[in-house]
Amino acid sequence: MKEKLIIRKFILALLMVMLFTGCSTNQSASSNGDEKEDKAKDGGTLVIVRLADAENLDHHFMNTINAASVTHGKVYEGLVGRDKDAQIQPLLANSWQQMDSKTWEFKLRDDVKFHDGTLFNASAVKTNFDRLLDPNVKAPRAGVFKMVSEVKVIDEFTVQFILDEPFAPLLSILASHEGGIISPKAIEKFGKNIINEPNGTGPFSFESWTPGQEIVLAKNDQYFGDKAKVDKVIFKIVPEETTRTSMIETGEAHIAEPLSVTMMDTVDASSAMEVYRSEGFGTEYIGFNTEKKPFNDIRVRKAIAHAIEMDSIIKGVFNNVGKKANSLLGSQVFGYHEGLKAYEYNLNEAKRLLAEAGYPNGLKTILSTNDVKERVSLAEVVQSQLKGIGVDVEIQVFEAGTFIEKRNRGESQMFINSWRNATGDADYNQYNLFHSSSKGPAGNVFFYSNERVDQLVNAGRIESDPEKRIQIYAEAQELEMQDAVYVPVRVIENVAAVSKKIDGFRISAAGYLEINDVSIK
Repeated sequence: MKEKLIIRKFILALLMVMLFTGCSTNQSASSNGDEKEDKAKDGGTLVIVRLADAENLDHHFMNTINAASVTHGKVYEGLVGRDKDAQIQPLLANSWQQMDSKTWEFKLRDDVKFHDGTLFNASAVKTNFDRLLDPNVKAPRAGVFKMVSEVKVIDEFTVQFILDEPFAPLLSILASHEGGIISPKAIEKFGKNIINEPNGTGPFSFESWTPGQEIVLAKNDQYFGDKAKVDKVIFKIVPEETTRTSMIETGEAHIAEPLSVTMMDTVDASSAMEVYRSEGFGTEYIGFNTEKKPFNDIRVRKAIAHAIEMDSIIKGVFNNVGKKANSLLGSQVFGYHEGLKAYEYNLNEAKRLLAEAGYPNGLKTILSTNDVKERVSLAEVVQSQLKGIGVDVEIQVFEAGTFIEKRNRGESQMFINSWRNATGDADYNQYNLFHSSSKGPAGNVFFYSNERVDQLVNAGRIESDPEKRIQIYAEAQELEMQDAVYVPVRVIENVAAVSKKIDGFRISAAGYLEINDVSIK
């Protein structure tokens, strides 16, 4: 009897333990459920606050990554794209092959429609490139496809690019924003004029644009690929950086970019946001208009280059964000010349060159920049340093759009600028920035011309051997440095303030905002 009583007490105790354990398990499950509630979900509105508005929303006319970031890969897509490792992947084309040195054939997807319902096909591709290359349209991005003589429709979903000459980096250009395919209906509607109602095939469709205020995109539920996770994206223009970051603190925004070096510690200290950093293809530089006095004299350009002490600038202005550059090619770009030497800091040589150029007592000049904090700080340090050789620098700070217009028209003497290589190939830098045919809006805002450089850039475009291309671009970069066309500053790091409530955000090496995988907690 006693043994039965002991057994009953043991069983009762065991049941109590199991019950307690069960309760504990349920609490744990409840806790896990709360954690799940804190995980990112699909849906909602993603708000991105930015320094500057897009200058336009037409890929055939876009000259900045700032503008292209709004539409590239979101509204517009190309025949090919890049994955997270920057490798070329199929997109609107399923496959491609190079038929011969001048003919590329693309097999297109047959399940894609533009946002207006128009079927994507070979005819649509031809319509796009016919418009881009039409001299009457005067699209500033036409130059990057200068080698294309014809886009030929083979059948409804097969198209060929017929080139005047071999062009090694064709796929890299097609993967950039210039290769974005626009609805033929939009092209018919706007013709030669800039398209201000973008219509493409991407995971987001255009909803509205209030210039100077905001651009709104909506999720494309009919998208053929992996659909966007958020329902809507609003790009708000907020010029004041402290306002941009405070909007993340208050929950009014999720991403603020660009983020200045001076604000990084503030963001790091916040419980609501964090700093996003990634190395880009692009570089920042101080450029000279080589057609404008006094910088039409190579000796003056070399003097300025010798008088700028860059190590202290990288540390003091940029807090070592972005490593010191020796070229306008970022170190990840194909064709980068690692051994290229920038001008050493040498005030005596700088003064000698100025005197030789006819300025023994120095000179006055204007240094222009847009209103990004680091660039204004950089301008102020350069102003201070150049006093050491008798150069009196007036700094002019412009809103981004005005700065671009003045720079493109050749109205600047000396300027602070960047070039965010969109393709990861040296040709994108070399042809756009230094070829004499690219002067002005196409990218050569140095208004630089060197016959040998032109020859090398042309040779690099047609050479199929990668090692020979590297040698060609090395020589071109050395000549550009000898001509002191620019003073390299730093390899750009993409930096943004990002809310801890979002997942999946990144900035590509080319500088495009990548938001298709973003979800909000």
